[in-house]
Amino acid sequence: MNYILFDGTVRNALLPFTFTRPVADIRVGILTIREKWEKYLGSTTTTLTEEYLSEKFPMVELEENVMINASFLPNDVLSEMVSSLEANQAIFQNDEVVAFFTTDTQEEVDFDTYEIIEFTEECLKIEHTWDIFSKNDAALREDFELITEGRTSQPIPKSVNVISPSTIFIEEGAKLEFVTLNASTGPIYIGKNAEIMEGSVIRGPFALCESGRVKMAAKIYGATTVGPHSVVGGEVSNSVLFGYSNKGHDGFLGNSVLGEWCNIGADSNNSNLKNNYEEVRLWSYETEGFAKTGLQFCGLMMGDHSKCGINTMFNTGTVVGVSANIFGSGFPRNFVSSFSWGGASGFTAYLTKKAFEVAKIVMARRQVEFTEQEAKILEHVFEEEKKWIKE
Repeated sequence: MNYILFDGTVRNALLPFTFTRPVADIRVGILTIREKWEKYLGSTTTTLTEEYLSEKFPMVELEENVMINASFLPNDVLSEMVSSLEANQAIFQNDEVVAFFTTDTQEEVDFDTYEIIEFTEECLKIEHTWDIFSKNDAALREDFELITEGRTSQPIPKSVNVISPSTIFIEEGAKLEFVTLNASTGPIYIGKNAEIMEGSVIRGPFALCESGRVKMAAKIYGATTVGPHSVVGGEVSNSVLFGYSNKGHDGFLGNSVLGEWCNIGADSNNSNLKNNYEEVRLWSYETEGFAKTGLQFCGLMMGDHSKCGINTMFNTGTVVGVSANIFGSGFPRNFVSSFSWGGASGFTAYLTKKAFEVAKIVMARRQVEFTEQEAKILEHVFEEEKKWIKE
């Protein structure tokens, strides 16, 4: 069967992360949503997403296709229902479509002609940016079981101080010596060729993905995910780094999400709790205002390619768009639009020519090419966000 993941109605609620990727390629837990579905279904997937993203994330359509709402995270029950779909059948949860069988992905679907199958079980769903960190605990535990089932971990080095070793899994090529791993509060997964340096103290649930690094004497609380080729140091709590991002120095990152190719300068900190302990509001790209999160703890949401200089201070509930560069003293505002250059004293436009020069250098350090495809996507974001950018 041909499986296609579509963005659904949540794409705008997941900006700035979906400026540069489909919903399916958001990382929550250990794996991206796409990787989860592919493991459960035993099949590759493609994507139906925004037109400007479709060159990088193309859709493959065959005669028979199952369309899957990428905001739903798979589990045993849901994946079995999806893989069993037949012609003219659709799965709904309440009034929202979860998946459906179609022979024409371009045609508007009339679900009145479908046999509706109700999905009434529990499953994780990503509907808001803050769900990525607030549901990371549950997603990480599910992914740990999925990835490690029937497999044997590499041995835990003798120098490691460990609690609950049965819920620690180490992949081949990982390096760790003279560290403390406490998996009594949740599983700990250490990916292929990852490294945890001496003196680090880690409390699960925690995932260090392939080729990720934890710097010396880091303090990491669950539920935290360090994506592939990312680096963390200092103090980190309940945060998700998608991949290729650095928070390698002292400073605090909590209840936060960083996209790809982000960099947090030395001794930078984010607040994750308001002084008056009130509910945190986050910038909404849908309403162009600040929306209630229902959370008391909420930190920094930073889109791809954004960076901050040393000693940057982020207020509680700050949203930073794509390819912004933030520096200087004081607290920058709670919403920093894409391609902004500056800080608390004000912002100007971070023009794409300059931004692309930096991106090429940054990506080349990790042996990744900054392609024309990437440039087109970022140019589109620049044009889309232009109204917020001071020229």
